[in-house]
Amino acid sequence: MASDHALGAPGASDWEQKILPLRRQAKVQDDWLVYRLKEVLPGIMRREGFDMWIVAAREYNEDPVLLTLLPVTAISARRRTVLLFYLRPGGELEKLSLSRSGSGHEELYLGVWDQSKEEQWRAVGRLVRERDPKSIGIDVSSTFAFGDGLSHSEFEELSRALGPDLMARTRGAERLAVGWLECRTRRELTAYPGIVEIAHGIVAEAFSSRVVHPGITTCADVSWWMRQRMEDLGLRAWFQPSVSAQRQGDPNPGADESILPGDVLHCDVGFHYLGLATDCQQLAYVLKPGEADAPDEIKRALGQGNRLQDLLAGEYAAGRTGNQILAGTLEKMRGEGIDGSVYTHPLGYHGHAAGPIIGLFDHQEGVPGRGDYELFDDTCYAMELNVRVPVAEWGGQEVRAALEEDIAFTGGKVLFLDGRQTSLHLIK
Repeated sequence: MASDHALGAPGASDWEQKILPLRRQAKVQDDWLVYRLKEVLPGIMRREGFDMWIVAAREYNEDPVLLTLLPVTAISARRRTVLLFYLRPGGELEKLSLSRSGSGHEELYLGVWDQSKEEQWRAVGRLVRERDPKSIGIDVSSTFAFGDGLSHSEFEELSRALGPDLMARTRGAERLAVGWLECRTRRELTAYPGIVEIAHGIVAEAFSSRVVHPGITTCADVSWWMRQRMEDLGLRAWFQPSVSAQRQGDPNPGADESILPGDVLHCDVGFHYLGLATDCQQLAYVLKPGEADAPDEIKRALGQGNRLQDLLAGEYAAGRTGNQILAGTLEKMRGEGIDGSVYTHPLGYHGHAAGPIIGLFDHQEGVPGRGDYELFDDTCYAMELNVRVPVAEWGGQEVRAALEEDIAFTGGKVLFLDGRQTSLHLIK
């Protein structure tokens, strides 16, 4: 594979050695969280007009933001966890925890509930009344799931605890929740390229003769090899990897059919490491006997995909909505005669993460609500799209080049976190 940022050879230890022992991973993530709570959250609360944010959830029904606010060892809400964030008039952020197991991290939260003396929700009401906030954020939203984590029963309990006067000061904190989740610190942006390098390394190994034996190996075999490889490395897949083939005379061979020379292979793979997600789609060509390279028209499909990536990157600008970025990209794409689609999504704590949607595969006209959210600096995305190109060598049969590469939007520019695929993986 050629890329804008070269990787080591498939199977080399360079990218594998980046994977830290579990205890070291937890230390890195918790250090990031301490910094984020100090440097990121207060600014977003001020930006969105809140002086208090209440995050409450029960074990195994956690609010999507809750675990991103807790240390790695927390794992769950442990019966119920309630977090109170209060911006004091002087600007200092007060971070309070009401949980049976405590915060688990003295640098993060002040434990303020003695369960032997006071019922949990009564303590919540007392603490809020003592601080007398003007605008209270609660996680209810009809647009973003990330801002809709307060369950119905927890909402009712909170309403009783606060009473009518304080509840009248609450409003949906969806933009606060999304802002917290999507913002990447300089520390995270510095580490993210190495995380994506691991993803590229797994793909390069999967799309090589070390894994693919034409006539024997199936697409399903490669999918499961990728899943197993991630598990063996201690990485957590956030969806089942997929591998598919396109073949002259058969645009969609079954996943359990053997891979054959002349096939165009496509993969989609993503995992979590250090609390951050990857999401990658790349292409390979299985060489026929006597071939040294893929047919020109198949290579041209990848080139058009790269061109569409460039057009999309050129539309990124802080303050523009996802729908505006989509419309501008598609207009330029059609002007250049490219037949394609754009369905790019935010990336971060989650795979399909918080932030502006830039098209869905079945909504190229734009996405109301989620597509109307604007682009902020220091955010990350899985640049996902495809182009369709007729291949003369295949009698005019169309090849679909679906690509996905992880990017950061920082300093007003789009940066590929670990380069991008600019030539096909070739499997001998």
